[in-house]
Amino acid sequence: MLIILVNWLLSALTILAVSQFVPGFVVDTFTTALLVALVLGILNALVKPILIILTLPINIITLGLFTLVINAFLLILTTYFVHGFQIQGFGAAVVAALLLWLINTIISSAAFPIKS
Repeated sequence: MLIILVNWLLSALTILAVSQFVPGFVVDTFTTALLVALVLGILNALVKPILIILTLPINIITLGLFTLVINAFLLILTTYFVHGFQIQGFGAAVVAALLLWLINTIISSAAFPIKS
């Protein structure tokens, strides 16, 4: 349970940090970032697997890069559920999705190393 809470807080901090660097990716407060992380996590768990299956042929052709477009779409979808979170343009969503993936990967590997 503690790992889930830490991961949620780190995701919210990452979202807040990305909003400082990507123009058009606006998060009002840390509370908003917490809500964005929660809603995005739920969408990633429920909607993303369906979208991955539906877009499997194009994902195979692009060698998995279309997943970045799916992640950007899920970020835009999140704006409809969380007030105080705005994305102006698909380009900002793609850049934010790429940065969120990169930072979350680095933080997750540092905070939660794989034990073998």
